[in-house]
Amino acid sequence: MNVENQTSITHFVLLGLTDVAEAQLTLFAMVSLFYFTTLIGNISIFIIIIWDRSLHIPMYFFLWNLSILDILYSSVAVPKMITDFLVLEKKISFGGCISQIHFFHFFGSTEVVLLTAMSYDRYVALSKPLRYTIIMNSKVCLGLALFSWITGFFHSLIHSYMTAKLPFCGPNIVNHFFCDVKPLLTLACTDTSLNFKLLNFVTGTLVTSCLVFTLLSYAFISKCILKIKTLGGRKNALYTCTAHLTVVFIHFGTAIFSYLRPSQLDSLDQDKAVAVLFSVITPALNPIIYTLRNKDMKRAIKRFINRFDF
Repeated sequence: MNVENQTSITHFVLLGLTDVAEAQLTLFAMVSLFYFTTLIGNISIFIIIIWDRSLHIPMYFFLWNLSILDILYSSVAVPKMITDFLVLEKKISFGGCISQIHFFHFFGSTEVVLLTAMSYDRYVALSKPLRYTIIMNSKVCLGLALFSWITGFFHSLIHSYMTAKLPFCGPNIVNHFFCDVKPLLTLACTDTSLNFKLLNFVTGTLVTSCLVFTLLSYAFISKCILKIKTLGGRKNALYTCTAHLTVVFIHFGTAIFSYLRPSQLDSLDQDKAVAVLFSVITPALNPIIYTLRNKDMKRAIKRFINRFDF
């Protein structure tokens, strides 16, 4: 039988974070603040890296890509989440729901792969500083960035396609503030064990392989740092890695907690709390982490501001 004929659901209803009116107004203000911080912070990084020629090096090319991803990643779910705080029934069409799944996993998995590429960039910068610009030339950087985006796209396509092909006969209430794979699988009127296994296997393979490669890069980085004889040199080397390492722990930690632990119905509420962290808070923190922990970015920001100082 055709799957489309089995699907009678035309839209879903999102439960959101809470149904308490007073809490929704508070959350509306807080989430709006974080979202505007995400937009302002990442757009600022985007513009400054393009404007300041001293930042036209591989490290900031990847950071430029990361700022784009943070804007897109947060914009998949957060604007809808903000407007839903002001309405009673939080509806989303079937097509809109599948689109959210696709783009959320597209940008999220792309960011995971990009962070791995950035760890390799840090390794080359510290282990082979004299050959850094030769090894990490424009073709290599562009290739790593394209690989990140293409990998993220196809990883997401698997989940969105497999979810869209499922029959949904009702109920249509999604226990989340946006459409994600796990809460939708619980609503399908068919056996979804294969989908859950695929989710764990595909996402698990991607996250685990990226995490292993990242940790391997930092193991080699640690060896390079230990070879530096001066204390000041070691501090400077660590200084260039701490921002990236902080972001890595946040992203990989939330991804592992959300998608690699056993899937249970009572875990969906925990998933919502974690989803707030990686869709609302983390994209707003990334620009702060990279600017406060980065001397080059702080100097570039000052030069940019002084340009308009009359």
